[in-house]
Amino acid sequence: MEITSLKLLNFRNFSKLDLNFYEKKNIIIGNNGEGKTNIIEAIFTLALTKSFRTNDDSTLIKDGNNLYKIEGKIKSTFINDYKLVYQDNIKTVKINNNKISKLSDYISNILVVIFSINDLKLIKDTPSTRRKLLNLEISQINNIYLKYVNYYNKILKQRNNYLKKVFNREINKEYINILDDKLIEYGIKINEFRNNFINKINEVLSEIYKKIGIDKKLSIFYKSDYNGLDSVQLKKIYNDNIGKDKNLGSTQIGVHHDDFIFYIDDYEAKFYASEGQQKSAVIAFKLAELELFKQTKGEYPILILDDLFSELDTKKIEKILNYINIDIQTFITTTDLKKIKKIFLKESKIFEIKDGQIKEDFYE
Repeated sequence: MEITSLKLLNFRNFSKLDLNFYEKKNIIIGNNGEGKTNIIEAIFTLALTKSFRTNDDSTLIKDGNNLYKIEGKIKSTFINDYKLVYQDNIKTVKINNNKISKLSDYISNILVVIFSINDLKLIKDTPSTRRKLLNLEISQINNIYLKYVNYYNKILKQRNNYLKKVFNREINKEYINILDDKLIEYGIKINEFRNNFINKINEVLSEIYKKIGIDKKLSIFYKSDYNGLDSVQLKKIYNDNIGKDKNLGSTQIGVHHDDFIFYIDDYEAKFYASEGQQKSAVIAFKLAELELFKQTKGEYPILILDDLFSELDTKKIEKILNYINIDIQTFITTTDLKKIKKIFLKESKIFEIKDGQIKEDFYE
């Protein structure tokens, strides 16, 4: 899969922008603040309908305007035109000029894996960050998963609101049972998707970890209240915990507490691995995602490496670039080309941003 062209209107610092990309490697170079990350953010937003940098779409609109627009041509089996417009807090998406009524039906058409500086903190970050990553990647593989997550969150919100209301009153058991049954129904489906995803990642993770320079076993453990339990067992747990849930005004059991944990040689990486081993583990995880997309979707996703090289040494960069399949369209943002070997640069199209202007050419 590849994006062949991108058009922007009033997006971040760009009033108008029209770019054509190379099918292989695209390197966007510029000083900090010039807008290089804004370009790959636009690609990501076109694919997932949301930014990886903010949850507030209004901040993506260039000052003095009331909307932003992103358009792109995506080449897969066929070439299709995609468009996303945000105006007056309403997001509209179209494929080949046909409006898609639900965002969940749009997602999974454009496949993207992004790897940024913040991802290097994945192991040390909060469980909610790792759950967000799971949701992002699995929804691209199968957008039905995203619908299950949305249904689950809607029921969870209803249940929590109800628990707060009845803090000093008797619970309506019939009503809470209906909510619990729905939570369990959608939670089991989400659990199955997540388990399958982690299992497939684990199939290739250690091998990749060794290829990028760490000769140790790397694995991920999926931690969930739902693991190994059926609906009858889960229903009993919800019933047993209803008093605690009522006192706290929130649901203490469920897939909304899920997490996944990195292990290196059977030791939890968060506590026992060095900084370098942790970074390499996250890199291996991201590279494993590429193989998983290829296996499940039949093609590689678009790969984005956002300012990653500022945090990694030259040897690590070389190992990453050597691993990336030539068939993977890759976008790299950087402030310095010196960290990238000339043999790689010669396979790349260079976009240089300076003072709001973009110069594009192949490396000579």
